[in-house]
Amino acid sequence: MDRQRNSVGDLPGGLSAFPITPVTSAGVDLEAFQRIVVRLVAAGVDSIGALGSTGSSAYLSREERRAVAGAAVRAAAGVPVLVGIGALRTDDVLRHADDAQVAGAAAVLLAPVSYQPLTDDEVFGLYEDVSARCALPLCVYDNPGTTGFTFSDELHIRIAALATVAAVKLPGMGFDVAAERLPRLREAFPHGVSIGVSGDWLAADGLLAGADTFFSVLGGLLPHPMRALTRSAQSGDAQTARAISAEFEPLWMLFRRYGSIRVVSAAAELLGLSAAPNLPRPLLPLPATGREALAALLPSLTERR
Repeated sequence: MDRQRNSVGDLPGGLSAFPITPVTSAGVDLEAFQRIVVRLVAAGVDSIGALGSTGSSAYLSREERRAVAGAAVRAAAGVPVLVGIGALRTDDVLRHADDAQVAGAAAVLLAPVSYQPLTDDEVFGLYEDVSARCALPLCVYDNPGTTGFTFSDELHIRIAALATVAAVKLPGMGFDVAAERLPRLREAFPHGVSIGVSGDWLAADGLLAGADTFFSVLGGLLPHPMRALTRSAQSGDAQTARAISAEFEPLWMLFRRYGSIRVVSAAAELLGLSAAPNLPRPLLPLPATGREALAALLPSLTERR
């Protein structure tokens, strides 16, 4: 196939920080959200992911999502903002894409959200429809833990050939798997399509194996150490990158046990960045045992720069 990209520019690599969207009983707390985004800008993150899974996008109305997208772009002050547009129906995805463009997003982030299990052709059709409608660079969000859909490499390659696809966000994987998979995908993708990894506790492995971007949940709350991990790994300093990741292993354990959104939402409250409650129902706050463990961990982790 012709591997030349001629319709969209590259997305920034490095650290893409994904903040929570604080949601109180009165609705989205835009002031708290913007304070969090301003902190990310000051820390020097490379891009900001608004309305991802950590951003509670699936629980918000179109009007709330439109307001969050606009608030993110304003608070980001020129730092590129990726806006999540996933929804059950393609019509709604396209409306969210329109809103993201109006808000001034640098790119859109799309996971194949579903209730009924989707086929490969249905997922391809979703990305095809968005690529045809939305001129913004499109990041493919591969998150089987949330969507229940598992991309094959063949489907990734097929979708990456669409005109506006500029990046793929892969789930975390160990170094050996990443070192085999990433070069194979990069060879098959059109020139200019970047590859990123998520799964914070596996990010060092993915970056050391050659990923362009770390799409980070914790980076949306504690950007300094996640930026240091990213820079170390991408400069080839495996020892430092792995040491930083190991330092955060007690936190990664809480992520794996309770879900990262509950942990970072509780951390935002403990750090005074948002008020309680800050999760949309039916989500419940971090249980007391997890909160106690988190409170004990935070002082040492927040001191790290």
